[in-house]
Amino acid sequence: MAINDGLSIGALAGRTGLAVSAIRYYEAQGLIKPWRNAGGQRRFERADLRKLSFIMIAQQFGFTLPQIRAELDQLPGKRPPTKADWARISESFRDALDQRIETLTKLRANLDGCIGCGCLSLDVCAMYNPVDRAAEKGPGPRYLMGDSPET
Repeated sequence: MAINDGLSIGALAGRTGLAVSAIRYYEAQGLIKPWRNAGGQRRFERADLRKLSFIMIAQQFGFTLPQIRAELDQLPGKRPPTKADWARISESFRDALDQRIETLTKLRANLDGCIGCGCLSLDVCAMYNPVDRAAEKGPGPRYLMGDSPET
């Protein structure tokens, strides 16, 4: 098959490790846009290999499909993405990842302290929450998220 003939959905599935149904789903979500050959079969550009790899990695990092689509929509439509295009996308994700890492690091440190302290005393435990005072601060584990029990 010549490069300009495009990749079949089966070839794309074999190369990415994705199920054909997953590729069709990503197509339905507007994340990739195949074209049709003279026989009406879907054909994908080789650049779609990188797009699908990016989608799989971004999902592993916890990004949603709408977030991923917003980034992919900024890629050029007529030419394959360049290294600079991908660098711009990775930079935009870097800030979100840094924030997520900071939150998880704080959570790990506080959780280690609470579980590891061994006090099991409801009088001094940072997780102590009489009459659900933390609910006034919002949903979720407020003290582990950084709220102070005193405020």
